Amino acid sequence: MYPHSQKTSKPMPEKLFPTTRLEAFSDGVLAVIITIMVLDLRVPHENGLPGLLTIAPILCIYLLSFAFIGIYWINHHHLISRIERADPRVLYANLAFLFCASLLPFFTSWVIEKKADSFSVALYAASMIVTGISFLFLRLAVGRLLRLSGELEQEDIATQRKHYASLILYVIAVPLAHFHPVLALAAITLVTVIWIVPTARPKPCDDHNSL
Repeated sequence: MYPHSQKTSKPMPEKLFPTTRLEAFSDGVLAVIITIMVLDLRVPHENGLPGLLTIAPILCIYLLSFAFIGIYWINHHHLISRIERADPRVLYANLAFLFCASLLPFFTSWVIEKKADSFSVALYAASMIVTGISFLFLRLAVGRLLRLSGELEQEDIATQRKHYASLILYVIAVPLAHFHPVLALAAITLVTVIWIVPTARPKPCDDHNSL
């Protein structure tokens, strides 16, 4: 019999990864998403101003989708810049966000092909709900790392609340599309405008002196 030996098991440190590849991969995917959407634009059959007017609604839908992806890209940059290393939760949440965002060109084409009818606009809003939820998971995963490092700020909590409010507007847009698709698109546009300026700062401020 060997003498009884006690093994002291220490918890394995959580593996962290630099965020450089995460940001580069995300930038590439979001750029491809925007490129795919612009390829769906077609030159109208009519000449001159009448032809331009016939595709004006299509251009508006494209502009809304472009702004949606573009503002997510800006907020994604601000969010990831808060951390220098990412854990597996952040990596998987980021991958889920990119998957949901990659579906937007399909639903944008659906709205354009169906001339923004009730069902297509409802699907369009639903796709934005799914994308918003996936980005919320990413935000919560980053927030967890900030909380563990003691760098979570009040602005981060305010941004999370702003995110919840945006999801509520998207949810409202779904049933609203069945009665008034234009108002549903206006609600989606409102959310996009709200997120033009990110709430959270990219880096925590060391100077806490109030003026």
